[in-house]
Amino acid sequence: MRELVLTPKFKRVFRKFVVRNKKLQKRIEETLEQMNKDVFAAHLGTHKLGGELSGLYACICGYDCRIVFSIEQNKENDSEVIVLLDIGTHDEVY
Repeated sequence: MRELVLTPKFKRVFRKFVVRNKKLQKRIEETLEQMNKDVFAAHLGTHKLGGELSGLYACICGYDCRIVFSIEQNKENDSEVIVLLDIGTHDEVY
């Protein structure tokens, strides 16, 4: 299991996104739980990004909702962590 790390930007954008899309909050929370268990589960549609976002990943959490994140090494205990960077519609995050 990888630990989820929420960046300040992710927290801020998440709050704004949920205000606009109240029905998605539960779905997003379920997606975050699944990411914590297995970030590469098939139904998450996790994929590598290219271009300006090269080196990052994205997954799907609803019809038009994407979570952008990176997978990094935790230097303290040498485990992998998932750093959540952005959330929003396809057009907002890409």
